[in-house]
Amino acid sequence: MSLSPENASPPARGRPRSFDREQALEQAMRVFWEKGYAGASMSDLTAAMGIASPSLYAAFGSKEGLYREAIDHYVSSFSGGFWGVMQAATARESVEGLLRNAARIFTDGDVPSGCMVIQTAAETGEMSAELAARLCEIRASTTETLAARVRKGIAEGELSPTTDPQAVAQFYAAVHKGLSLSAKGGAGREELDSVVTSAMKAWAPLTS
Repeated sequence: MSLSPENASPPARGRPRSFDREQALEQAMRVFWEKGYAGASMSDLTAAMGIASPSLYAAFGSKEGLYREAIDHYVSSFSGGFWGVMQAATARESVEGLLRNAARIFTDGDVPSGCMVIQTAAETGEMSAELAARLCEIRASTTETLAARVRKGIAEGELSPTTDPQAVAQFYAAVHKGLSLSAKGGAGREELDSVVTSAMKAWAPLTS
């Protein structure tokens, strides 16, 4: 992939001024979350981060380097809320808890709507193969974590031994993705909770 002006690292222009790196990364994460990878311009990013371009390039190397760190920051900041529910007493409580938490976070007015990782699914052509693979890995972890929890539910006798863990995981991962896309499209918490309630009705046949 040829380097665009936004991905190329320009020559240094004097000594970049110091700044709070973590705070700047938090602001960059929010810009990417709101606008997407391609939609976030360098001027958007530097304005939100409160730094000049030389400081950004000196600290992160390129727009893609900044995005990579912003994604990791997003995962570390929000993974606890998502995956902590996987420790619930039952597989059903874990899956429903994941979806309810998603409905809450995706519509929280304090942060951009939807899931930052899910929203980049259509943008992988705009980035390097390495970064695209990293995003695919993060998205796949949702399905695998769900499948692992379903397998545990089968082993504990909560679910029928004929249950297909991968199929169940793929179904609820698709619901999770749909919640993100709906939130990005303007759906509110009540609407997303209704979707979760409907999706959980598919659970009962798994227990017989």
